[in-house]
Amino acid sequence: MPEPIKVLIIENHPIFSMGLSVMIKKLQDFQIIGEAVNSTDAMKIAKNEKPRLVIMDIALGKESGLDLITQLKTLDSDILILVISMYDERFYSERVLRLGARGYIMKDRSVDNVKEAIKTVVSGKVYLSETERERILEAMTGENTRGINDWVLLLRKLSNRELQIFSLMGKGFGTLEIASRFNLSTKTIDTHKEHIKLKLHCNTSLELRQLAIEWLLNPDSQK
Repeated sequence: MPEPIKVLIIENHPIFSMGLSVMIKKLQDFQIIGEAVNSTDAMKIAKNEKPRLVIMDIALGKESGLDLITQLKTLDSDILILVISMYDERFYSERVLRLGARGYIMKDRSVDNVKEAIKTVVSGKVYLSETERERILEAMTGENTRGINDWVLLLRKLSNRELQIFSLMGKGFGTLEIASRFNLSTKTIDTHKEHIKLKLHCNTSLELRQLAIEWLLNPDSQK
């Protein structure tokens, strides 16, 4: 009998984590070796239990799931990571793949879709929705960019950290709060903001904040 595939779940919403755990336990040849709600617990379990597959969210309270992907891949370059998140795939799927994840699926997808994503990643392939695969291919080839939402093109200019800061600005966080969240100096955050302003063609900090709020509130940015 082959050894079961060890799975680590990283999710800070207990109800969703429970549902995901129940679903995986019903799959043949899979074994959950741990559940974590933050980076510290996740890295501790990963070091001790050596999971083959990590299923994780990138929204982990004050912590960054994007940073955690990098930490996990540094610990074990062969570890398979599937991101399952409420964040729009258009803004994050390509980013997590670049960091070393092997798939991205949104939380509003069906159970069958999640099972398909898990099996696809474990088989050594990359999982994305059909729509997102087409969007990334078009972006890489430069084709049909007119059909891509303006927000996607705009925010593609930002680095992972810049996108995180931009998102927090839209939620009303100030420089001091953002600095505390990422354990960075306010000077570093201000530098990031200046870079964001240049990339998004904003003349003032107020204009940048208004753009961030518009992004979070505008229904067109979330389609």
